[in-house]
Order: sequence, then C-alpha cells, then structure tokens
Amino acid sequence: IRDRPKLNDSDAVKKKAVKYSIFSIPVASTFTPAKGKAAQVDKARAVKLYDNYASLGVGSYTTILGEVYLNHELSNTENVGGYFSHHSSAGGIEGLRLDDDFTKTNLNAHYSQKLRNFSWKVDGGFDLQTYNWYGLPDGFYTDQQIGGIDPGHSFHSFYVGGKLNFDDAIIKDGNVRFRRFGDNQDSGENRFVAKTSFDVPVQDEIISTEFYIDYIGGSFDRDFNTTEELRYGNVTFGLAPSYQLKQDDLTLDLGVKFVYLNDNEFDDSKFFIYPNLEASYRVIDEILIAYGGFKGDLIQNSYYEFANENPFVSPDLFIVPTDQQVKGFLGLKGKLADNVSYNMSGNYVSEQNKALYKANAINTDVVGLKDYQYGNSFGIVYDDVTTFSLAGELNVDINRNFTLSIKGEYFNYSVDNQSEAWNLPDITGSVFLDYQISEQWYAGASLYFVGERKDRQDVLSTLVVVPPITITLDSYFDANAHVGYKINDQLSVFAKVNNIANQDYERYLNFPVQGIQFLAGATYQFDF
Repeated sequence: IRDRPKLNDSDAVKKKAVKYSIFSIPVASTFTPAKGKAAQVDKARAVKLYDNYASLGVGSYTTILGEVYLNHELSNTENVGGYFSHHSSAGGIEGLRLDDDFTKTNLNAHYSQKLRNFSWKVDGGFDLQTYNWYGLPDGFYTDQQIGGIDPGHSFHSFYVGGKLNFDDAIIKDGNVRFRRFGDNQDSGENRFVAKTSFDVPVQDEIISTEFYIDYIGGSFDRDFNTTEELRYGNVTFGLAPSYQLKQDDLTLDLGVKFVYLNDNEFDDSKFFIYPNLEASYRVIDEILIAYGGFKGDLIQNSYYEFANENPFVSPDLFIVPTDQQVKGFLGLKGKLADNVSYNMSGNYVSEQNKALYKANAINTDVVGLKDYQYGNSFGIVYDDVTTFSLAGELNVDINRNFTLSIKGEYFNYSVDNQSEAWNLPDITGSVFLDYQISEQWYAGASLYFVGERKDRQDVLSTLVVVPPITITLDSYFDANAHVGYKINDQLSVFAKVNNIANQDYERYLNFPVQGIQFLAGATYQFDF
C-alpha cells in the first residue's frame, strides 16, 4: 500500500485558501473532580519451590523405580547435594530360555562454591549395573547345554571430577574427570579427561580457544578366540582456536582443530587437522534463518560408552578411536508463528573406523565356551562409513501448559569393507507431548519409531560349514504415556504405561524387549 498515492485526474479542482480567526471567551468551570481509588487486584499465590525430592514407583515385571535428589544451601555461596537412582526389573519376557532381569543404580554427591570472581564444583559417584546375555539363538543348543549357561554379568564404575568457571579472566573455564570402569569378567578401563577454554586477544579481536587432554587405557581378560589378554590405550591432545565474525544478519565462526594422537599399545602417533566452520544468516529476521557448517573430530571410543549403549556386548572388544573426517550440514530454521518453530537440515558425515555393533558368532563346539560365546552377545567391528541424512523438527508451544515436539530423520549409509552398516536404522522418529491439564492434573506422552536394521548370524562349527545369514530386524514403534495428580504442594502421585501397543520387537538380534508395562508411584518434595 502506497503512503502517498499519485493522483492523475485532469479534472481536479485546485483548492482555495480559507482565512479565518478565532475569538475566545473565558468560561468559569464548576466541575470538582472526585478522588480515585485503586481497584483490587487478585494476586496469584506464589508457588513454593522445594530443593529436594524423593520418588518411588513399582510396576509390572516386578519393576522398581526410585529417585532421591538432595540440595542444601550451606550459605549464600555454598551448596552441597547428591543424587541417587535405582531402576530394576525381575524380567519375565515370554519365550526366553535364560534370565532377563536387570538393575541400574547410580549414586552421586557434589559440593559447589561461588566466590567473588569465580565458582567451582567437585563431584563424585558410583554406578552399578547388572544384565543378562539372554539373547540365545533358537535351534542350536540342547536343554542340557542351555542349563549350563550363566548369562548374568555386571558393570561398575567410580568417577570423580571438578569444574571451574571464571567471571572476568582470559581463562573462562576448566574441568577434569577421572573414571574407573570395569565388569565382573576381569575387564578394566581408566579414562582421564581435562578441558579448558580461554580467549587470546589479537590486536582488537578475540580468538576463542579450547584445549583438552584425553587419556584412555584398559584391558580385557581374554580375546574372543584366544586366552591372551587384550589391551588398548592412547592419549590425545586437542587444540581448537576459532574467530567469530558478525556483520548485520551474518554470523561466521571460523576455526580449525588440531589433534595429536599417541597410541600407547602400538607405539604409534598421528596428527590430524579438522575444519571447524559454521555460519548462519537471518534471511527474514527470526522467521527464516539459513545455517551450515563443515567440521570434523577424533572421537574417543571406550568400553564404558559401548556398554551403556548396548549392555549385551562381550568383554573382549577391540577399541580404537573413530576418525570423523568430515561432518557437513546445511539447513533452515525459524518460526512459522510465535509459538511454532521448525528446523530442517541435510547432513553428510564421512568416518574412518566407525564402530558398529555386530552379533558374535554362534559356536556349536560348546566345550570350554564362556557364557557369552553362544551367539548371545555382541562385538564391535570397524569400517569406513559415509552417512547422508535428512532431518526435520517441529516444536509447538500452544501456551505454558501445552508443548508438542516432533522429530524425524532418514539415513543412507555407504560402507567399504562390511556388507552392511550393522544395527544402524534407516529411519528414526519421535513425538513428545506435555499437557498441564489443571493446577492438580498433568499428563504426557512419547512415541519412538526406529526403522529396519541389519545384522549377520555367523555359525562356527568343526563338523559342517554354515554360510553366514544377513538378518533384517523389523522396524518398531514404542508408545508411552503418563498421568499425575498433585495432592498438595509437596505430594503428588503418578502412573505410567510403556510399550502401549505391546509390541514384541527386538532392539538387537535375538534380544526381545518387555511387553506392555504399568507403573505407579508417588513423589514427595521437601526442604531441610
């Protein structure tokens, strides 16, 4: 719309100038204003916030779920606290020949202090997890042989660490962490990580820099095929300077990453240089923002991370770092409305020595076998993998009481040596919903979808030669929901149901999950 439209009318008449004058006469006023009174405003009752809570729930499959979080303010600058969690189940999945119970227990304690120019925190903890290698393949072993298998195994770890944050200094922060991880199969792993970030002034500009040291060393009691001890260990040094350039709607992060790797076991060292570039441009304010990047990194693999992602791995893994040569991404994000945001991206990743979970071979010669050598565990194989993916995300905040998040991603893999990208899904998706129904009632739901994965079943036998079989694991979705009622400011009760569709899917080959699960419990908030 034009502010001053042009008038092209040939018959327009020119306006005449009008002259006039005003003669003012003062008038006495008899109006007396009355005093106003402020209206009463209904004030909402302030919500009482508590520093501590305890939660306990019990459910089907003899499930016990408990949490305790403690935080106490010793003074205006000191805090001490801790966290305890326990999740266990007696199992009971139909059709299994071996036990499938599990427990996960975590204990953490911390102390923090805020001083004038910096703050610091120390913490430590202990983890204990027990599982079973219950994924026994059908048709290979007799009842007597199965009865001699003890599939139970456990993981334990101890860790201690600390953090420092400076308010106005060249060194911005620093943190260190040491973790000792092991299992009941005489495996052990030590890892120490120290990181710091600081600013380097160059003329009138600032170069933000990160530096880290990452050491790992461990051993397994024996190799899968021999009785020799399997050892691994290395130390990496990383330096990543970057410079941020801002101009109008354009933001550029220009950086590079230098990594030096020294392998202690193989007496070998390597030097890596990775790009560390990222850019964003506001095309239409917050409505449309284009972004992209080109990065890389040396990823330190560990027994601790493998066992937490897949607790059915065997204690005889060969562990080396993954060289993520290129990680490129390009996308669009922004807002469709004030309460609706989106994010779409395309990603390209090229990795050398990418770790893939693969089912261990079925050994029909049962004499002298370990409890995880019946095809009921997983090993690690490495390959050079190129991954292309398309991802999308939509977040909706109708109001403060209702939120909805939808995510999805499609993957395409290319491998060099293996025949497939073992146990990597082609599609993943998730939906999260939270709804505060009223002041007392609340509810939520989540849905996970995982596409098809592939694994291979190998058979080792001295009698016959059995060719390997590639098996496709079906896609699955897992729907969950919960509802809760707030009895008062401190006490609330809740109920949960997981795997609502009662899908009998396999997360990994021969490892089915529990069916529909019900759980109910209560949460209590309190102060000391």
